[in-house]
Amino acid sequence: MTLSPDTPPPEIHDASAWYGPAMLQDTRWLQHFTAAEIAEVEQATHRVAAGPDTAVAQLTPTAFPLPTLAPRLHALRDEVLNGRGFALLRGLPVQRWSLREAAIAFLGIGCHIGSARSQNAKGHILGHVKDMGLSSDDPNVRIYQTHERQTFHTDSADIVGLLCLQVAKTGGHSALVSSVTIFNEMRKRRPDLLPHLFAPIETDRRGEVPVGEKPYFTIPTYNWHEGHLSAIYQRQYIESARRFADVAPLTPAQVEAFDLFDALSNDPALNFHMVLEPGDVQLVHNHTLLHDRTAFEDWSEPAKRRHLLRLWLAPKQARPLPPVFAQRYGSVTPGDRGGIIVPGTQLTVPFEAV
Repeated sequence: MTLSPDTPPPEIHDASAWYGPAMLQDTRWLQHFTAAEIAEVEQATHRVAAGPDTAVAQLTPTAFPLPTLAPRLHALRDEVLNGRGFALLRGLPVQRWSLREAAIAFLGIGCHIGSARSQNAKGHILGHVKDMGLSSDDPNVRIYQTHERQTFHTDSADIVGLLCLQVAKTGGHSALVSSVTIFNEMRKRRPDLLPHLFAPIETDRRGEVPVGEKPYFTIPTYNWHEGHLSAIYQRQYIESARRFADVAPLTPAQVEAFDLFDALSNDPALNFHMVLEPGDVQLVHNHTLLHDRTAFEDWSEPAKRRHLLRLWLAPKQARPLPPVFAQRYGSVTPGDRGGIIVPGTQLTVPFEAV
């Protein structure tokens, strides 16, 4: 069994192949909004907020001008896509904004990074990450709707962005690990298992099925394409895809490969945790990083409960992806790929968690 038609090198050395302790010592990934940048975000937000809600789903850089902040957002986008794979901007004054204003501000910032993609079958381009009292035992529930630990995974877009509004009573921390580093470590330790991660694997769509597609997609965990190593992974959904009659059980070798992948993801020598604060904007490159959220205990008061807003973004500057990604991304054209589109989907912006 070969790794891929164009086998990747024994090790990949670039800025995305980092180790957790190094990120703790090098905090260049953490930046702060300036007063001038916040002022122009608020000015643009108030202008858009005065108009109809329908315009919010179609925000463009022209409709949400950020003359001071936009160049920095473009530089951060380049760092996320081609560098270490993530960035954190701190200091948006979400405490003095309404939820609608926070949503508009986040969507406005996001449109300078890439086009917003639908995150569910309802066409929501703005996601609300909070405990909805649901359980991942339900095959139509996605884990972000619960208080459970998510485990390390990727989302179905080039970049995932989060805006923190409220933090949990305990837990709910963000964790990142480089999928490129995991590849390097597996190549050193168990190269015999790597071919299983370059082989197609079924992953459950959790009931959100596009026209003409199966209730699961079949994409290898690792994909080497045009000089880029890209990963797509969600272990729970790989496991739950076994519920379909035409999906074979995992072989012992596949289980061993995924178990090592998970063990490396959870190794504190490889990953690192950050605590998001209200007003933080986190950007993560899905093709080179996996992200996780620890389990959490929430506040009893509804107004204090953990709440983040989420964007799935498709920048035109994103890397090439292999054709097999079209199963999940709908297209592999940069700037017009990713997200979830099912029959009847219309893009909308929910200002409340639904």
